[in-house]
Amino acid sequence: MKKLLFQFDTDPLPSVFDTVVAYDGGADHVIGHGGLTPENIGPLVDGTIFTRPPREKKNTAIFVGGSDMTEGERLFSAIQQRFFGDFRVSIMLDSNGSNTTAAACVAKLLSSGEIQGKNAVVLAGTGPVGRRVCCMLAKAGARKITLTSRDGERGGRAAREISQRFGIEVGAIEAITHEDRASALEGAQILIACGATGVELLKEEHWAKNPTLELIADANASPPLGLGGIDMMDRGCLRHDKKTWGAIGFGAFKLSLHKACILKLFESNQEVLDAESIFALAQDMN
Repeated sequence: MKKLLFQFDTDPLPSVFDTVVAYDGGADHVIGHGGLTPENIGPLVDGTIFTRPPREKKNTAIFVGGSDMTEGERLFSAIQQRFFGDFRVSIMLDSNGSNTTAAACVAKLLSSGEIQGKNAVVLAGTGPVGRRVCCMLAKAGARKITLTSRDGERGGRAAREISQRFGIEVGAIEAITHEDRASALEGAQILIACGATGVELLKEEHWAKNPTLELIADANASPPLGLGGIDMMDRGCLRHDKKTWGAIGFGAFKLSLHKACILKLFESNQEVLDAESIFALAQDMN
């Protein structure tokens, strides 16, 4: 029986990236629908759960994507509320690639050094990837996690939402300039940059002489990179006595993880792949 993956996007047009990786991950057919909300998703979900017999439901799965993590979480929840008994299919949430990107990034940092008990700063941490990085740093045992934002109110709101969603403590600092962000690194051992494409958050001089930093990662692969002095191909390179990871350096693992998640969706009709379970899979694979 054909493995069918229904790609439910909150954006008007389903992601081409997610479609390609879904095929590479083992789906026989990927059927994309865009512009979906909790209000209009019901009939589509019903179509996935009321068709195939129980023993074949594992061959149907749902992937929730789109650029907005908040809307993705709402859709993810609404879909699961349609399930009952064995009338369910496996489901995965990866809005903006945030769960797989963050999981790959933190897993690779774990392969380079210690996170347990360390202080971490997530620059531009209010976006989908930054929010998930905060969660996964906490799961890896970070002692103190702080995100920065150019907008103090937005940063504080994001920190509260992350703390509530994952039951962790996250702080927020308003950091408008390079110097502000450099100051936010005081006493931190871990730095992860999660800024928008083409935005430099720190120059090399702002982190190179920091005496406490040990592990650094930059999730931006488009020049200028988020962190000056980092190469997008870095794979645990030693720069200024700090181990660094670039977006392409851990990006290959992100793709492998994404594909592994797609494959896992078709193992049963019971899988629920969100931040926690995707990070657990990344740790097993790393």
